[in-house]
Amino acid sequence: MSKKSNTLLFVLGATVFNILTTIIFLILLLLIYARLLVPMLPESVAPWGFLVCFVGGIALSFVLYRIILKQIMKKYDLEKYFDPIFGPRKKKLN
Repeated sequence: MSKKSNTLLFVLGATVFNILTTIIFLILLLLIYARLLVPMLPESVAPWGFLVCFVGGIALSFVLYRIILKQIMKKYDLEKYFDPIFGPRKKKLN
């Protein structure tokens, strides 16, 4: 496979992974919110919990994505397998 197809498959796979982790974190946060916090909160504050869970799910999936991507970048030389998306990388001058 070419570098362009590797890049496309990686971006598609990473996008699917990020969407799935967002959904999983959203469901987990909503379950925790519904079981633990809703009984303790007044009714006027309870609807804001969904918004907080939604933003929290996105934030947690972003953090997990960054951690996993950093580990992959440490382990493998991704420039060898992927084409740059936004143009060639500039070489660092020492």
